[in-house]
Amino acid sequence: MKDGQAIGIGAGQQSRIHCTRLAGNKADIWWLRQCPKVLALPFKSDIRRADRDNTIDVYIGDEYEDVLREGTWQNFFTEKPEPLTAEEKKEWLAKNTNVCLGSDAFFPFGDNIERAHKSGVQYIAQAGGSVRDDNVIETCDKYGIAMAFTGIRLFHH
Repeated sequence: MKDGQAIGIGAGQQSRIHCTRLAGNKADIWWLRQCPKVLALPFKSDIRRADRDNTIDVYIGDEYEDVLREGTWQNFFTEKPEPLTAEEKKEWLAKNTNVCLGSDAFFPFGDNIERAHKSGVQYIAQAGGSVRDDNVIETCDKYGIAMAFTGIRLFHH
């Protein structure tokens, strides 16, 4: 969550780390869509919203050539944009801060915190109660992440 908006949700996964990765990847995509280079893409004036949104998703992804190849880019843009490079993505993603993460259960390992940190998470609310809470706290401390244990577990096996 950032500024009151859900920017990445990872629900229904078989493991908490998969859930954290899914939410983090969605948050990263949301943030990349805010990149000035993306906001300045030279879209044709008559492009439909769904086509524009899908084009942006492909453009910021690994398969950007699918919308930038000759004969295709002309369907979406008034001029061919330069790709968003891996370095530009990395630099922009590093600017995402003040992201909050909430979990309906406890985090059993620090790997969830490591992944969350990559997406700008600085605040966490989670149930607590794992036998490895000490590892999770240690990982939060490593990155200066504030974490609160709610004591309320909303997820039961």
